[in-house]
Amino acid sequence: MDVQQSYAQWLKDFASDPETVAELESIRGNDAEIEDRFYTELSFGTAGMRGVLGAGTNRMNRYNVRRATKGLAAYLHTQPGAAERGVVIAYDSRRCSDLFARETAQVLCQEGVKAYLFDALRPVPILSYAVRHLGAAAGVVITASHNPPQYNGYKVYGEDGAQLGPEAAAGVTSFIRATPYTACVLMDMEEAKAKGLLHIIGNKEVDDDYIAQVKTLCVNPEMLAREGGSLSIVYTPLHGSGNVPVRRILKEVGITHVSVVKEQELPDPNFSTLKVPNPEDPSAFTLAMKLADEVGADVIFGTDPDCDRLGVAVRDKEGKFQLLTGNQIGCVLLHYILSSRKAQGTLPANGAAVKSIVSTSLANRICEDYGVEMFETLTGFKFIGEKIQQFQDTGSHTFLFGFEESYGFLSSTFVRDKDGVNASLLIAELAASCKAHGITLYDRLQEIFARYGTFVEKVVSTTLPGKDGVARMQQIMKDLRAEAPKEIGGLKVTAVRDYLRGVRVENGVETPTGLPTSDVLYFELEGGNWVCVRPSGTEPKIKLYVNTNHKCPETAHALNETLCAASQALMQ
Repeated sequence: MDVQQSYAQWLKDFASDPETVAELESIRGNDAEIEDRFYTELSFGTAGMRGVLGAGTNRMNRYNVRRATKGLAAYLHTQPGAAERGVVIAYDSRRCSDLFARETAQVLCQEGVKAYLFDALRPVPILSYAVRHLGAAAGVVITASHNPPQYNGYKVYGEDGAQLGPEAAAGVTSFIRATPYTACVLMDMEEAKAKGLLHIIGNKEVDDDYIAQVKTLCVNPEMLAREGGSLSIVYTPLHGSGNVPVRRILKEVGITHVSVVKEQELPDPNFSTLKVPNPEDPSAFTLAMKLADEVGADVIFGTDPDCDRLGVAVRDKEGKFQLLTGNQIGCVLLHYILSSRKAQGTLPANGAAVKSIVSTSLANRICEDYGVEMFETLTGFKFIGEKIQQFQDTGSHTFLFGFEESYGFLSSTFVRDKDGVNASLLIAELAASCKAHGITLYDRLQEIFARYGTFVEKVVSTTLPGKDGVARMQQIMKDLRAEAPKEIGGLKVTAVRDYLRGVRVENGVETPTGLPTSDVLYFELEGGNWVCVRPSGTEPKIKLYVNTNHKCPETAHALNETLCAASQALMQ
């Protein structure tokens, strides 16, 4: 069926939905728009599905949500006892999130799968915790994380509380593809409740247990109780789901001076005070920095709409706020956990940390210093969740901390995804510890650089939307594989890791990477520097990661600029 036939079929199939018909009629004759909406189906992968809201097979809408849910239900029926254990459903503040969550529950119930639906928006970490806490077979979060407001998404979690792995995602995908869009039926909510298929989760049923568990993650609770009252924090939930749990955890551990950015406190699906609701974007902190200067705050926190990411701004030596990178946050937290536990005598001999392959090598040096083994995974926190489970299944290692450069952090094992609440607690504790010693978080970062060398990381993203964009990304990766560079920015390429082939090549000798296949190229350079190229799995972007290090800060920064320019030229 070509795009015009698909377009006509949707007009016919959903003729009783005036909103969908009106939207489709508005693009009649616009062949480019019709092609973009219907040239493919919105893909379902290990991160679920994510896309621009709208009518069409390549858009996020209630029909794609229903179809994905029916496919998920069919997959769960192949797993003994899964339908009875059920699926936990959460959602954030985005457009249509509550509608999509409700219809997810209604389709599941119609298919004979028990559904646990939160009564209001909840962050990703609470959903991950709830799946394990309730003994459910799966979880669903309706969110597009930190994407612009025109996006929404559908993330699926396994019984371990981590996002679905490749094998399970492929299984769900096969059932989705076998499901016609018109085959999905909704059970009435009251009927579902009466049949015991639908349970609404109130604000005490899971949240209290989750917060109690997060409080156990304090590294030095006595210090925090003693010093927390002197710390001043400005917090912005960026109109998302972190507002309640982040403020609650800070209050319950004794941090009483928390000022919230009022303009960004309440849910707003349009994110009207922001360009994008992304704590990686410095402009997201404009209002927070203004408030922080007014109240004399020590540090600023910001969480994204589903509260799995945390951004942090700290005062530099001139007293101006600087946004830390995700790598820098990860490293100061890793160093704090390891150094504190070593001082307390509680650092396990089999301690382990986990990070993604595109995250800073500074973390490796910190782990080496403290005798902790560092494991690396592909991008995607589900892989960190898998390592945690492996450690527990085998007893081989004790998980201490995991992070990704994209502002995701975790120090618990009861959650298996990025946790902005967990991270807020830890960074607040560290900030309080620094203040008690008469220094700032910025000072602590400089101490780490002085000890291990200055590490500079930059991510350059190129947006390539639509069918042509996909083809362009594929061509870039094909060209780089066909003729890998011998040097980049004047630095010799010492080895190439091709994660699609699953090999590392050095001096013509191939060895396995030991990781699942993924469309990623990683160029190791002399001096421990590296460049990595990967198409995003959740956005129409190709990402370039450039990491440099040197004892001299100026040299490290200059080298990074040189490598960024040279790497971008490779993709022209």
